[in-house]
Amino acid sequence: MSSSCIEEVSIRNNPWYRIVNEMLARAGVEINGPRPFDLQVKHPDFFKRVLQQGSLGLGESYMDGWWECERLDIFFHTAIRAGLERQLPRHLKDTLRLAAARLINLQSKKRAWMVGKEHYDLGNDLFSRMLDEHMQYSCGYWKTATTLGEAQNAKLKMICDKLHLQPGMTLLDIGCGWGGLAQYAAKHYGVAVYGVTISAEQQKMAQQRCAGLNVNIALQDYRELDRQFDRIVSVGMFEHVGPKNYATYFNVVDRNLKPEGIFLLHTIGSNKTDNGVDPWIDKYIFPNGCLPSVRQIAQACEGRFVMEDWHNFGADYDKTLMAWHQRFNRYWPEIADNYSERFKRMFNYYLNACAGAFRARDIQLWQIVFTRGIENGLRVPH
Repeated sequence: MSSSCIEEVSIRNNPWYRIVNEMLARAGVEINGPRPFDLQVKHPDFFKRVLQQGSLGLGESYMDGWWECERLDIFFHTAIRAGLERQLPRHLKDTLRLAAARLINLQSKKRAWMVGKEHYDLGNDLFSRMLDEHMQYSCGYWKTATTLGEAQNAKLKMICDKLHLQPGMTLLDIGCGWGGLAQYAAKHYGVAVYGVTISAEQQKMAQQRCAGLNVNIALQDYRELDRQFDRIVSVGMFEHVGPKNYATYFNVVDRNLKPEGIFLLHTIGSNKTDNGVDPWIDKYIFPNGCLPSVRQIAQACEGRFVMEDWHNFGADYDKTLMAWHQRFNRYWPEIADNYSERFKRMFNYYLNACAGAFRARDIQLWQIVFTRGIENGLRVPH
């Protein structure tokens, strides 16, 4: 009998294997099966690790090379649709973190800078290759687009049109990223933009790309803002605010928006109200992040604004993430010397897992337009 057969027999006699195998079978996924979304297990302790550590064990074991999957995006889509993530055990650390999220402000002023340092400051060499020319690290709009560039350009135009931007207006961009939206709005709509970010790397590039335009980019926490603007926009930043700060966030917007102003919030959203976050995403990608629910946003804006429009195009995030995945791997040889192979596996896992979640409609992407009640209503283009 060959050694591979002996290994196969020993694995099948493993009680941890049997439990994982039964779980995956409910989603139609096989261990060491022939299809691109089947898991190819390389380490016999994989099954025990996943059952003991849940999501964190699954992600870290992939980073360690304990298993492979040709199409991670299909695996996650299939697994989430089958509800397998709800069957994974909640590790003690996850339980403690959920309890802490209810007691502690994980997105306090001091802690808020962590995500800038640990994720957005990873390196402009990486993001400038993975993203489009506008450096949009948020969902593109694929209604008529066929390429990532077209989708992101359509998203930027839609945002500016929803805000009804006119020459001479002032625009506050909360969480301005690498300045792509600020540059686009100033260049094509003739507005003066004030953008804030908590990432030094983003600020540096944003200042460079907006040179010569009426744009000011500040390294600043949103809670410190105190001046009036005609329009306010926030794209892909609310996910880092945290439930304990939602009321504060909307107070800041209220304080900084002129009486006849318009505010557009672009955020990933959760189907349910939950202070928790995937422990692997929290540890390796977005520390202290938390996805808001419809109820949480509604409660936070109540008494402050009129919700004029709520647009969900979360299915487009699947296409956006897969486009990033393609570009990340295409240009990897150019930046490989700056990162480890484990980092490459981590980033691929992140992009595919998120694509699968959006494809399964487990998470959403919302653009919400707020005013204080414009007379005769507001026409919001989609």
